[in-house]
Amino acid sequence: MPNSPGIPLVPCCPENGGGDLMPLLLVVIVLLAGHIAIQEFKKRRGKPEMKNFRNIAIVAALVVAAGIVFALKPRTSAPAESAATAETTAVALPRLLELGADKCIPCKQMAPILADLKTTYAGQLEVDFIDVWKNPDASERYGVRVIPLQIFFDAEGQELFRHEGFFAKDDILAKWRDLGYEFQ
Repeated sequence: MPNSPGIPLVPCCPENGGGDLMPLLLVVIVLLAGHIAIQEFKKRRGKPEMKNFRNIAIVAALVVAAGIVFALKPRTSAPAESAATAETTAVALPRLLELGADKCIPCKQMAPILADLKTTYAGQLEVDFIDVWKNPDASERYGVRVIPLQIFFDAEGQELFRHEGFFAKDDILAKWRDLGYEFQ
């Protein structure tokens, strides 16, 4: 999908359709290593070789921690070929962007409306949500004063209209009609 100016396109999950198994595998390894270390600790308590075992356990814990950090590090670059292909095959759509928060009551009331718009008008309208409490830089980028905030963009990414507060589905569709967009 084309990107509106200044808005990074962030997929919700990797291109292969699921998440990496590496973090899960590392958690299992950490738990298993911890269990083994505790059992060995119980066996060797009070024996002279305990000092060496403790040093080995500390090094192993550091290696596992470094592996977890590496596995959980976000991948910032996608293959150039797949990104270029996505850009050329995508159709530019008008976009409704809501900036709000998962715990904000009017935003919670808007969630089913946005979900309905997203499914009902798939292929005609792009509907996105940004949680400004989790992404505070978005609040600054879009000049958010009150949440929820709905911003209407044309297919080229130009802002057409903005509304603060709860916005009913019928009112949203009426505003799109006023802006010259008729969805079926």
